Amino acid sequence: MIGAGTGQSGPVLSPRPGVAASFSSLRLPDYRKLWWAGTFSFMSVQMQFLLRGVLAWDLTEREGALGLVYLCFGAAMLVSTPFGGVAADRLPKRRVLLVSQGAILVAAVFMGVMVVTDLVQFWMLLLAALTQGVAFGFYGPTRMAFTSEIVGREQLGNAITLAMLSMNGTRVFAPSAAGALAGLAFVGIGGAYLVSAAFSLGSFVLLMRCPAGNAPRSTSTAKPLAEIVDGVRYVRARPRLRRLVVSSFLVIMFGFNYVAFVPALVKGNFGLGDGWVGLMMSASSIGAVFVAVPLAGRADGAGVWRLMVVSGMVFGAGVIVFGLAPVFFLAFAVVVFVGAGTTGYQSMSNSIALNMTDDTHQGRVQSLMMLSFAGFGIAAAPLGLLAEVIGLRSAIVLMGAVTLTAVTVYAVLERDVQAEIEQGVIPPPARPASPVDPVRSVEPARPDAAG
Repeated sequence: MIGAGTGQSGPVLSPRPGVAASFSSLRLPDYRKLWWAGTFSFMSVQMQFLLRGVLAWDLTEREGALGLVYLCFGAAMLVSTPFGGVAADRLPKRRVLLVSQGAILVAAVFMGVMVVTDLVQFWMLLLAALTQGVAFGFYGPTRMAFTSEIVGREQLGNAITLAMLSMNGTRVFAPSAAGALAGLAFVGIGGAYLVSAAFSLGSFVLLMRCPAGNAPRSTSTAKPLAEIVDGVRYVRARPRLRRLVVSSFLVIMFGFNYVAFVPALVKGNFGLGDGWVGLMMSASSIGAVFVAVPLAGRADGAGVWRLMVVSGMVFGAGVIVFGLAPVFFLAFAVVVFVGAGTTGYQSMSNSIALNMTDDTHQGRVQSLMMLSFAGFGIAAAPLGLLAEVIGLRSAIVLMGAVTLTAVTVYAVLERDVQAEIEQGVIPPPARPASPVDPVRSVEPARPDAAG
């Protein structure tokens, strides 16, 4: 067994006050390795996220081109994420992570070399976005499922929140570093890409030191497409889980899209340079890091559902105000609150979803949760075109309005069962989830399930 809590049947919801409790899952050596590997990976990815936007704008100076880059990322992720969930349930998780991280590394090196040699073209950006979209489709659900396997359900909320702290902590430094490096004549965008590749290499090395993982819990021999269908049926048959997945999809798909248009707003509307783009991208991470530590201490206690809902509302309202901000520094201050709301919503929603899912379906359920990021990439293109028609600010306000509405509707529908949701108590499905292999892929009984 990897972690002391592996294989437990349900979450243990007990408040653990104090700063030490906020970092409790990092006391597990295996999780520390995975956490540091994720930190280096996030540093690389966040740098490339900004560099893609800056390079797309420099090559085309069109909002639609920015959207197209993220469309390629989202489309690739949309196709690959369900297969990533199946891989997480059926294959050794470290192996899946290593292959995914290797693809991210190759894409970064390719783009760095092309820019440094002055051979870069816009289609290369699209190719790199496609590659990373496929890689993320496998990396994301596998990393979440591996986290659950290592720390067990009793520390799952803490571990996920610390993973969000890692991701958002790098977002404080990575965009600023990438923007600063891109602005230096002797480094430029190509050199910044190669620096991001070095961080990706560091992540790959750290992943090699992680444990191989337990034997996959799902031993089904069904075809991947059939298992994807089984995962969808599993969620569809459980209304509370289904509502959480759908609302999360809408929140991330529309709310998070403001990030794709930060270069256009900062450079096109505020008339500022690449360094200011990096500073704005870092603003959300400042808020995220500020709230992550206290959130981690409460992530496995009572009240996490309420924290998720309030965080989502702050997220949506903040995006609306961001779209209306007349000057850079006001927009910067608003994005700090947006970052806090994003972190609270993502960490709590992922923790609740995993706690409501049996071990054999965690990879596939997480893949459905992560489809929101594919939706984010896909929605960026039409939103970019919409911004060219109605104006960038109006389009951003619309993104925030959809986000706020989705969270509010979810809260109204689920407010009477929040305690059961927090504890992972799920009524039996209205009809069987039609498992792919009735003998080898049967859902284990959950002693905490309500009758």
